[in-house]
Amino acid sequence: MPQIDLLTELRWRGLVYQHTEGFPEALERSRAKGSGTEGGDRADVAAGLSGYCGFDPTAPSLHIGNLVQIMGLVHLQRHGHRPVALVGGGTGMIGDPSGKSAERTLQTPEQVAANVAGIRQQLGKFLRFDGPNAAIMQDNGDWLLTLGAVEFMRDVGKHFTVNYMLAKDSVKSRIDVGISYTEFSYMLLQAYDFLQLNRLHGVTLQTGGSDQWGNITAGIELIRRTDGREAHGLTLPLVTTASGAKFGKTESGTVWLDSALTSPYKFFQFWINADDRDVGKYLRYFTLMSEEEIQALDQLVAEQPERRQAQAALAQDVTTRVHGADATRIAMEASAVLFGKKDPRTLSADVFEALAQEVPSARITTEAAPTVADLFVQAGLVKSRGEAKRLADQGGTYVNGERTAGAMQVAELPKLAGGHVLLRKGARDYAVVNLAE
Repeated sequence: MPQIDLLTELRWRGLVYQHTEGFPEALERSRAKGSGTEGGDRADVAAGLSGYCGFDPTAPSLHIGNLVQIMGLVHLQRHGHRPVALVGGGTGMIGDPSGKSAERTLQTPEQVAANVAGIRQQLGKFLRFDGPNAAIMQDNGDWLLTLGAVEFMRDVGKHFTVNYMLAKDSVKSRIDVGISYTEFSYMLLQAYDFLQLNRLHGVTLQTGGSDQWGNITAGIELIRRTDGREAHGLTLPLVTTASGAKFGKTESGTVWLDSALTSPYKFFQFWINADDRDVGKYLRYFTLMSEEEIQALDQLVAEQPERRQAQAALAQDVTTRVHGADATRIAMEASAVLFGKKDPRTLSADVFEALAQEVPSARITTEAAPTVADLFVQAGLVKSRGEAKRLADQGGTYVNGERTAGAMQVAELPKLAGGHVLLRKGARDYAVVNLAE
């Protein structure tokens, strides 16, 4: 890794939205002193500061909108600092009003606990939890769920005026439509998180999206007022698309990190379909490629956009980080079949199984579909044997990548890996069939 400091790297990647005054100087001091002297007395804290980012467990999985914040922690660790991932088992019982136009639906403790467990597992794919600057995973339910109301008002609430809280964007944006006391007080709970992490782990930095600035500065103020210590905030940009579409949304909904909610194939396709105007930004935000590597891909986008090499590099990199190399291989091969006319005879059974999740699929016996025309009907690609035969006569039906006559017997078809055959109608309509004996 080039010997540049954290802020320099974040800036060339476009990942700095704003930071508190004095943060660059605090970074330099921490490199020499170690974060143990910057607010904590833990002997095992590595040289460098400790910084945290919070993740809201209001869903069973993180989504790709969370990736900017996750990558912020990744860069923190790569530059010798300690990342702390805070999962909001306590604040998740309320929900952050920042960026929201309406009150959230409250979840049960059981829902929040299940969501926290899933998020812990996902963050483990990005952060290293061993070594001198090992990441820490913390649940704010450890202190918030036992915090008494009187204690909270006395020790935290007294440090903030109502006027101070009303001036925050997360509150101002909701004044006209209404905001409950529950969500109004959220910034104080997040401020208390920062204070607790400062005391427990010497955390002196909070990172977050640009909509989190008010909550972050409230925590900085609480640390200063209660313990007289210096702390800082760094916000990263919220992701936007050149087309104006909401980032992380597709026709089928949110793109999740959990493979049970968004398959690795669909995840891969999201990135491969990135707009030429966005792909350079996404490479900087979501990969660890060097500046030189990304600039070379930028050049390819400008000179040979039809090859989509930058999108391919982006999709492979991010999918591998989230789902692993094997899932990426399967997604790439499945994509090559559906869009690149890859020979299906070279595919493994696991690729066929992945394809079966993305296109119509069926398990059919040779007795149920004696001819290829019957097979197309049973698979749902055509409505009748007559339609299948007409398409076959016109050269519009394919089995395992080859044109096939509708009258051909299914029993004569060569079965591919796992007993599968791949059907295609026309240029783009596919089905996967498992031929049972």
